[in-house]
Amino acid sequence: MSSDLVWYVSYGSNMNAARLGCYLRGGRPPGARFSYPGARDHTPPRANAAVMLPGQLYFAGVSTVWGGGMGFYDPDAEGPTPGRGYLISVEQFADIARQEMHHRPVADSPLEAAVRSGVPDGRYTVGPGRYQTLVRVGQRDGVAMLTFTAPGHLGDADLNQPTPGYLRMLAEGLSQAHGWSPQRCQRYFARCGADALVA
Repeated sequence: MSSDLVWYVSYGSNMNAARLGCYLRGGRPPGARFSYPGARDHTPPRANAAVMLPGQLYFAGVSTVWGGGMGFYDPDAEGPTPGRGYLISVEQFADIARQEMHHRPVADSPLEAAVRSGVPDGRYTVGPGRYQTLVRVGQRDGVAMLTFTAPGHLGDADLNQPTPGYLRMLAEGLSQAHGWSPQRCQRYFARCGADALVA
């Protein structure tokens, strides 16, 4: 397996393949307020897989894209957390992460260098903002599995309810990756503190 590849593990809206496609090809996801420039390389993921992570999804802050709380991941909280892994290039992962951080993709960023290193210490913080902390969550077929989240933890977060539209995007991703029904998604979101119904 090429050392230039990484598994990007999404636990949030990017579990939805169409949503992820906007980060790779550019575009505006249904229900979102903003468009994305896309990655430097538009190649689709080489593979994808349903995964279960230790830790917990929680909703906090205010999303400028969806309104309401954003989904974050605390690897040290009680789990598990269903996710979806995408086998992509290191360059693509860095570009997705930068777009999540509201930056345009650029070549040879410190973030890309950290991803190429495999995040050997398990965590790499780019800055204090949302989705600015990379977390190594394991490996699959000898390839590192990485995600990004907030630098803090569930117990320190300013929790906030997500919008129904955001939950719908997550539910579609869970259905695609894990085959979950809307009812199972609703029970899972409730366990994570969401009161809103999936629209």
